[in-house]
Amino acid sequence: MKRLTCCLTLVTPLAAVGDAGAAAAAENFPTRPIRLIVPAGAGGVTDILARYIAPKLGDALNQQVVIDNRPGASGIVGSLIVAKAAPDGHTLLMVFPSHVTNPSLFPDVPYDTVSAFAPITLVSAVSPVLIVTAQSPARTLAELIALGKSKPGLINHGSTGIGSMGALGAVLLGNMAGFKFTQVVYKGGPQALTALLSGEIEFYLVGSVSTAVQQVKAGRVRALGVGAKQRNAQLPDVPPIADLLPGYEARGWNGILAPAGTPRAIVERLNQVLVKIVRSPEMAPALVGEGATAVGNTPAEFDAVIRADIAKWAKIIKDSNSRPQ
Repeated sequence: MKRLTCCLTLVTPLAAVGDAGAAAAAENFPTRPIRLIVPAGAGGVTDILARYIAPKLGDALNQQVVIDNRPGASGIVGSLIVAKAAPDGHTLLMVFPSHVTNPSLFPDVPYDTVSAFAPITLVSAVSPVLIVTAQSPARTLAELIALGKSKPGLINHGSTGIGSMGALGAVLLGNMAGFKFTQVVYKGGPQALTALLSGEIEFYLVGSVSTAVQQVKAGRVRALGVGAKQRNAQLPDVPPIADLLPGYEARGWNGILAPAGTPRAIVERLNQVLVKIVRSPEMAPALVGEGATAVGNTPAEFDAVIRADIAKWAKIIKDSNSRPQ
């Protein structure tokens, strides 16, 4: 009888090889300083929170985290840098709500807002506050709405840009409440606040809770509602706008992204570290100072927020025919 001798070769599945390589990359990550790009100028909420997070992230990863401010084009300039960066976790992006409104406002955004990035975590959420002057005849949100209906298009709202959360939140308010107003755009928050105090505009959905608190305490303005579905700890007596208009929600947020294609193991490691930082008691004062609340969620949950907000604000922008100025 002729004997046949067979040689068996063990083949490792390609998926297993890939997973092992990704795990090794995550274990060695980071191998050099991390650049955290802030697509806005220094001094704003996004920049302040990024500068608070950066050293703590660096300590946790035993590498320096460098803040790189790249303002311009409603955050598009800085975001494009990250979209084109190597997907290795060494270049990150701190975004704010314009990230989800830009696709509807600018027809030529040079990257796909969803597919070009890997969400890591939502850092914080902040609720805009609807304010009027202390001399305003509107002492409640219902009275402001009645005033708007009595003078269609004749009362003014101040904003810092057509695509800002304040501007879009006001449009949503007008749509749900059934009144028209005139949107007046100012260079920045201080100019819009000055316009309110001088009587140039009748109401202002201000994105900075701390600014609203200061003005309320000084007796210059009256807060009529907050954009989030819950009350704000700094303004406990001010009801959510949703109490009068069920379903209303306009909130700002900050989150961190990586370039698309970043290994899942690296994304998960960054998520674990960042969530721990964001939810730590040490970060609470920085968040409260900016009128924000900690979030710290999973990459999948942050991705869901981005997709939902893109769809939500796209409809508002289309219905209101909002255009950048």
